[in-house]
Amino acid sequence: MDIYDVMRTRRSVRAYRPDPIPDDVLERVLNAAGLAPWGDGASPTPPTRLIVVRDADLKQSLVPLCHNQKFVASAPVVVVACGAECQRYSRGGWMGRYSTIVDVSIAVDHLTLAARAEGLGTCWVGSFNNDGLRALFGLPDQVNVIAVMPLGYPDGDLFVESSDPRRIPLDEFVRWDRWE
Repeated sequence: MDIYDVMRTRRSVRAYRPDPIPDDVLERVLNAAGLAPWGDGASPTPPTRLIVVRDADLKQSLVPLCHNQKFVASAPVVVVACGAECQRYSRGGWMGRYSTIVDVSIAVDHLTLAARAEGLGTCWVGSFNNDGLRALFGLPDQVNVIAVMPLGYPDGDLFVESSDPRRIPLDEFVRWDRWE
């Protein structure tokens, strides 16, 4: 499957089959996240950390912390993407500590596209209780959760290309040479 097919057919999946994800497939998807660029290139460690949750009880404990989105626990794997605030660089000269959000988001996007290429579904969950998740996973003070990502085989054929009205035509978001 070429990358454009992957992007055109990726969907937010909220219903998963209970089938386990083979270790080699999961490793490829996680490695894809690790291919994402990060930081200023001078930092010795990337700001992104992924917590891979497979334990059924632990996945259930995520539901109330994700504002009762029950589908989160229905996936065989949940990836909790975390970022350590980095003061060593500031994207664009203004983002400061929020630069970490950019770095982690690039890694999570790599993960979602790799998952789709492997026939897996994901849903980028951004509605969660950061403090509750930080306590649950014992995150250090400078680390926050950026995204919660259920990962599994979709229950149903959700990967057909559609004419989603939320897809924005180029002329509505691309400007040539100037803002106007």
